[in-house]
Amino acid sequence: MPTTNNITLRPRFKMELKEQNETVLNAFNESKKAQSDFIINRVDDHVFIRFPKHKQHFWSPQLHLEINVIDSETSMLHGLFGPNPTVWTMFMFLHFFVAGLFIAFGIWTYSNWTLENPFGLQLGLMLLMVAAWFGLYLAGRFGKHKGKDEMHQLYDFMNITLKTNNID
Repeated sequence: MPTTNNITLRPRFKMELKEQNETVLNAFNESKKAQSDFIINRVDDHVFIRFPKHKQHFWSPQLHLEINVIDSETSMLHGLFGPNPTVWTMFMFLHFFVAGLFIAFGIWTYSNWTLENPFGLQLGLMLLMVAAWFGLYLAGRFGKHKGKDEMHQLYDFMNITLKTNNID
């Protein structure tokens, strides 16, 4: 599972499989029944693999797989690691909120500057928003680091499922 970009918060990968996509999807359906270490959900060509609630923590990742048809004998597997969708939505909301406040404080700063009024407070608030953004970024990096072992477990489970069902 090499990631070429260390800044990536949601690592992605893809691999070509020499099997039809239905065969691959059925392999995950079978593994769903054969084990209890992971929760596997399938929706159309998408498979979601995550840990059971009692093994999860706030930063627990999940693996989203999309298996697309290339032709009658091959398929393409696209994988995406990410946090729980609720956590990701909250993180994105906070990022947009901080960005919105930064823009609002920037407008306020510019208005006071053009009116030749003091604008130190507004400039300070803009810098505070930059610091908040860096804080959110560092929190995301911390979460990725905290979930790294679990990402490897999910990736290994995916590979075992594919190999157990003779899918290359």
